[in-house]
Amino acid sequence: MTTCLRVDEADALHARARAFVKAFEQSAAEPESFDALALDLARFQASRSLGYARLCASRDVDLRHATRVSQAPAVPTDAFKVTRVATFPASDERVVFRTSGTTVGARGSHAMRTTTTYDAGALAFGRWALVSDLKTRPAVLVLGPSPREAPDSSLTHMIDLFARDLGAPATSKETYFIEDGTLDLVALDERVSRLVLQEVPVLLLTTSFALVHLLDALGGMTFKLPKTSRVMQTGGFKGKSREVDSAELEAAVIEALGLEATHVVSEYGMTELSSQFYEATLHGGTRGVHKEPPWARVIAVNPETLDPVPDGEIGIARIVDLLNVESAFAVQTADRVRRVDGGFELLGRAAGAAPRGCSIGIDELLGDPGARRFTAGE
Repeated sequence: MTTCLRVDEADALHARARAFVKAFEQSAAEPESFDALALDLARFQASRSLGYARLCASRDVDLRHATRVSQAPAVPTDAFKVTRVATFPASDERVVFRTSGTTVGARGSHAMRTTTTYDAGALAFGRWALVSDLKTRPAVLVLGPSPREAPDSSLTHMIDLFARDLGAPATSKETYFIEDGTLDLVALDERVSRLVLQEVPVLLLTTSFALVHLLDALGGMTFKLPKTSRVMQTGGFKGKSREVDSAELEAAVIEALGLEATHVVSEYGMTELSSQFYEATLHGGTRGVHKEPPWARVIAVNPETLDPVPDGEIGIARIVDLLNVESAFAVQTADRVRRVDGGFELLGRAAGAAPRGCSIGIDELLGDPGARRFTAGE
């Protein structure tokens, strides 16, 4: 198939994925069956990725006759560390997002030919989870690196989207307050003081570890944000020098920043995905329960067999993401989850080595140990 036809097919799939996002924004019915698009993505990826085709063959899966998305195997997230997971050549890359590299081993990478679909989903679900109740745009303040410092971070890319599209107009100096790993508490205090006088609510975007640094810098003092402000926190303490219990951190943040309990919202995402998940506390959801957008599903599966486990039981997360059009429509993680009413609970990483189901999947994907790329069109 020519490059033009391959791109046309991918673009059509992107358009179908974005139709789910548009329907969500308009509170309309889903444009088609979730499984129908997921299976078309699986077939497209198998036809363009030798590794994914090999994975399907090793599981005796013929996608031409598949009728349920559960029949199509997921790509282990560790595969993103050892091979290029993409259906297009490297020459067509627009951006390559990379994992933080906070643990031993290679950094994972996720190449994208276009970020249009990623951006649409991130903004739509982020707007719903974080600011849909506000009548005016908040001031977006970031405790994290700017795009200049972290150009290959998917989290930084998303946060910059939020600053530009969800927040009130502001300069970079009015938005980012960590540079070279150092928190500028004086500049943050000056910015917040002005916003308090102007009665402009704040959307504070931060990692959990940056919040610990903020609390340490405050030294027990309060730092009240304007009324109706909210915090989006993400990430844990992987590879960090210290760890703080999530409930203790949340209570300390609420007290120090003068927030309502429902206004601290946890986000869960990863470099290997194009979609994110949020606590729905601003919409009456339960603390500790993350909700999926209509274009993604989180399934708890047995770590040995990769079969789904019943709701209420603990498994590792298989995530189907319709926005991952040109990489892996489904990824298999080692994150422990439990399905509950309203979404899923995150219970930390599986201890020790990668679960057997994940490690076998990588072997099947790579096939020949010398083969470390499975990209089509190169």
